[in-house]
Amino acid sequence: MIRVEEIIQKKRDGLALSRVEISTFVNGVSSGDISDAQIAAFTMATWFNGMVASEAALLTLAMRDSGSVLEWPGLDGPALDKHSTGGVGDLVSLVLGPVLAACGAYVPMISGRGLGHTGGTLDKLESIPGFDTAPGIDRFASLVREVGIAIVGQTGKLAPADRRIYAVRDVTATVSSPPLMISSILSKKLAEGLDGLVLDIKYGSGAFTPDPVAALELAWQMSGVAANAGVACNALVTDMDLPLAWSAGNAVEVREAISFLAGEERHPRLEEVTLGLSAELLKLGGLAVSISEGQRMVSDCLTAGRAAEKFASMVFAQGGPADLLERPAAYLPEAPVVRPVVAQSEGYVSAVDTTAVGNVVVSLGGGRQRAEDVIDPAVGLTALLTAGDKVEHGSPLALVHAADEEGWQLAANALIESYVISDEPPVSGPVVHARVEGTVSNEIR
Repeated sequence: MIRVEEIIQKKRDGLALSRVEISTFVNGVSSGDISDAQIAAFTMATWFNGMVASEAALLTLAMRDSGSVLEWPGLDGPALDKHSTGGVGDLVSLVLGPVLAACGAYVPMISGRGLGHTGGTLDKLESIPGFDTAPGIDRFASLVREVGIAIVGQTGKLAPADRRIYAVRDVTATVSSPPLMISSILSKKLAEGLDGLVLDIKYGSGAFTPDPVAALELAWQMSGVAANAGVACNALVTDMDLPLAWSAGNAVEVREAISFLAGEERHPRLEEVTLGLSAELLKLGGLAVSISEGQRMVSDCLTAGRAAEKFASMVFAQGGPADLLERPAAYLPEAPVVRPVVAQSEGYVSAVDTTAVGNVVVSLGGGRQRAEDVIDPAVGLTALLTAGDKVEHGSPLALVHAADEEGWQLAANALIESYVISDEPPVSGPVVHARVEGTVSNEIR
């Protein structure tokens, strides 16, 4: 029998753990036989010494197997999903999921809530009256089979060991450990029983990893761990130096998602990322033979309105109104104060402090600093200008949706400070910075 002290000592000494040792540790976490102090020692040793790819994959699999793992026998298409490292105006899940389902995939999407300056998919969907993000695991599986897509929050049955390990990491300054972060994220995604996963790794002023080189390294690590864990996984490294959409908030992003799906207006940055991620998944899932074919499939299903129909079906199946797409204004909450914030100079938008924009939404009440904070779904920002846009003195930078005049004023002041106006337009590059294919780099022992 392996003693937990021996496992901690081995990790402390910088040695790779075996499958049996990792399984023993995770099983002890789940059963309660391992104390918080021992978890803390393990996470700190891992923070200092790291893990090789195969070792991180074993940890991911053990954490996945600490609870239920969904299975999809009899489906006539692949189970696909994506994970984003978080951004501002990042409503990709709201449009990508319906797109994939409309193209023949099944999308069992388990999402999270916003924390800090980044938004959360669950918070956005819960701005829709009646939308149920916690239907239970059996109902979740039924919805995926019946509709082709369901978006829900994590249940207590999926990767329960992660919940306890994360709680210790949170109070021991080990959240930033790459193998612990990767295994935490991927254990929940792999519990969905996926055939393919794509990662959207953000860099820039609105990302948790501002440096593109560090983001690329994270993409290699995460896609490699997923591949070692047996799931086909690629990653795109994408630019979050600017908000990804014209809106940032909860109900306002749902409105923009509806507009995107209906073909009324599509933000170029949002469209590029959605097209790229969706095409990767369609190829990974065997629904497209190439990325270019996947892109054509995505464009066709958007043009034909099939993705919009899938979104409407999902909303209704999860308790929302049947006619949300036709009458969004009748259901989505509106803030009482909606007014433009105007530029103080003329020129071109050359840069945006995107984290500051996200924090403006938080200050309005549309985000949370602590997990227990209650959010206001109606507040946020719309009509956000982006890099290269021409502005005149006194012309709008954005519309602020606030709960009261004081909130509007504070948000307006902060938003003005987050924009850089220059005499010349900036040189813009592609939103997708790099593409990484997950490969098995170490033999799992």
